[in-house]
Amino acid sequence: MRNVIFAFLCLSAISGCSSSPPTAYAPGAPGARLYVSDETGGKVIVIDVASGTVAQTIDVGKRPRGIRISRDGTQLLVALSGSAIAGPNVDESKLPPPDRSADGIGVVDLGTHKLVRKYESGDDPEVFDLSADGRTIYVSNEDAAQVSVVDTGTGSIATRIDVGEEPEGVTVSPDGAAVYVTSEGSNEVAAIDTKSRTLVAHIKVGPRPRSITFSKDGKTAFVTNETAATVGVIDTATHTLASTIEFPPIEGAPTPPRPMGGALSPDGQQLFISLGRAGAVAVIDVAGRKLLRTIQGVGTRPWGIAVSADGRKLYTANGSSGDVSVIDLESGKVEKKIATGGSPWGVVVK
Repeated sequence: MRNVIFAFLCLSAISGCSSSPPTAYAPGAPGARLYVSDETGGKVIVIDVASGTVAQTIDVGKRPRGIRISRDGTQLLVALSGSAIAGPNVDESKLPPPDRSADGIGVVDLGTHKLVRKYESGDDPEVFDLSADGRTIYVSNEDAAQVSVVDTGTGSIATRIDVGEEPEGVTVSPDGAAVYVTSEGSNEVAAIDTKSRTLVAHIKVGPRPRSITFSKDGKTAFVTNETAATVGVIDTATHTLASTIEFPPIEGAPTPPRPMGGALSPDGQQLFISLGRAGAVAVIDVAGRKLLRTIQGVGTRPWGIAVSADGRKLYTANGSSGDVSVIDLESGKVEKKIATGGSPWGVVVK
């Protein structure tokens, strides 16, 4: 009866409903969902795509950031960190000591929306990716300048690989042969051979690289360089920087473009780049390696970014304003902003 009353009130209210009651949502129900990591709230926010409302929140632990769906689609994985939040050039000696017991890769069962375990991760995990068979997780450890290689069977770290300073973005190549890792502090990308688990190349890129997105065929990797307003284009056969895509200033934007996250369209033809404090998204032609257009007015500091399975919608996690934007890609317009509260960081579609 309670759910019936709630539904009636939702339909009757002029302003609509911002969320469903906890008992009204079944985790296993059909329909697309967004999962959003809330860095300051210690939660994963579940959004029902059809209604555009927050359906549920899942307590996961301290400072959730990087977030991905498992290869078999049954689990949600999220990076958890006990390190204090700090921006660039902060005096770390003045920060509170890290809580290393909070570090790990949290595992949420998508059938129940319950946190069921936590893998080891190394210090201060930020972003990660999984091998094609789901047996290995590669985790960036920002505080340690390393990548931890985690065995999902044991839940423990199998080995650690030294990379550049302040590693962040982690992406496994489509063929699974390599994993690329950005290092904000040393302005480079580390290329790691997944079979030997050794570092095979240091690739110099622009200032403060944040994320990596591979082309569908894996021949090219696109690296966002936040403070340079560029995307570096890497030839993966030679692990070398082939070219650079520059983003011009955006009229009326509070800052120059600050490339952050990346998401490839389902057909592999376009790459969408969130532009951080510039409040916009760039659309890149993958084959032509050029900027096609810029979608403005997206939100305050869009970072995490994802594309719907049909390629018609784009979703951005806007950390500073506590909301998620839904963008219609045909019109290039923001259809709605879904209030989540907290600090949305990463976003994935299931």
